[in-house]
Amino acid sequence: MNTFRNKAPWAGVPPEEWNDWRWQMRSRVTSAEELAKILPLSSEEQAGVERCLRHFRMAVTPYYASLMDPADPESPIRKQAVPSVRELDVQPCDRADPLCEDAYSPVPGLVHRYPDRVLLLLTHRCSMYCRHCTRRRLVGGEDFSLGEEQLERAYAYIEAHREVRDVLLSGGDPLVLPDSKIEGVLRRLRAIPHVEVIRIGTRTPVVMPMRITDALAAMLKRYQPLWLNTHFNHPQEITPDSARACAKLADAGIPLGNQSVLLRGVNDNAETLKKLFTGLVQIRVRPYYLYQCDVSRGIGHFRTPLAEGIGIMKQIRGFISGFAVPEFVVDLPGGGGKTPATPEYILRMDDREAVFRNFEGRTFTYPNPVR
Repeated sequence: MNTFRNKAPWAGVPPEEWNDWRWQMRSRVTSAEELAKILPLSSEEQAGVERCLRHFRMAVTPYYASLMDPADPESPIRKQAVPSVRELDVQPCDRADPLCEDAYSPVPGLVHRYPDRVLLLLTHRCSMYCRHCTRRRLVGGEDFSLGEEQLERAYAYIEAHREVRDVLLSGGDPLVLPDSKIEGVLRRLRAIPHVEVIRIGTRTPVVMPMRITDALAAMLKRYQPLWLNTHFNHPQEITPDSARACAKLADAGIPLGNQSVLLRGVNDNAETLKKLFTGLVQIRVRPYYLYQCDVSRGIGHFRTPLAEGIGIMKQIRGFISGFAVPEFVVDLPGGGGKTPATPEYILRMDDREAVFRNFEGRTFTYPNPVR
């Protein structure tokens, strides 16, 4: 049992409640007052959290909060979960919708950016609202999920576009929805002949691993081929609980990938990332992408200069197994798509910005953070 859990407000919570994902959702930390009960906050820090919460929502599961070291203000878990007044500092390059998803949305909730695949944003809810979220314009703003009428419009679009062979379910986090709702979506998509692959993007194995129940894994297994990508950013997130959650999915025959984000003060060094990537393959999760942090509004304090990420990858490749090394990519601002941060795609780079040519041959600029 986690020792911090014994000291927190959840001391004495019966194991059957602690391990119930619905209890975890109901018991999330959502206010500065609740946060102060589990972390020592100065009056200045608490005031900063309260200011931030006037603009951006907070929700932290008891499980994820239990991973924080309350004595360490630099805890990588804390930085990803606890609001900071720095989120109110908006840099000139920041964008509400940095990836231009709204511009590529033919019907509500559906994004068709790449030729053969679409993104279906089932909900704006997550079990935890990550402080570095690129969709903060939507996620956490309201407890919204697509209704049946909106889903039918999305299905009709997919049916009418036979080039779509791959559907990614995301949000928010689709696994905060009930099993029956998720299965209804999977069943409907499986009825479309040209949909070959379904993918799920979720952070629940990391922040609320008890959501991965035996029943959920058995249900997902019925809709193969189905792939699942999760979002570990730091080796401290690899715990016996998260490992068990991933094992249930892997044992159900679901291939697992991981998409990390390079975050200043969290994982922006080679040793941390090597430990993360090798730890992931031990729990049967393949490191897939390492993202350069997006230029979403209010997360500039997490961004590193692009050259730093390239340098870190040079320190990793060759020092750990090749299949444990993800591709370092930039999701280019302005809708350029995911582009490898390698010489064949970078036309020019200096301290101010990097200029890329994407897969379509179009030119996009990624601005470096202001220091």
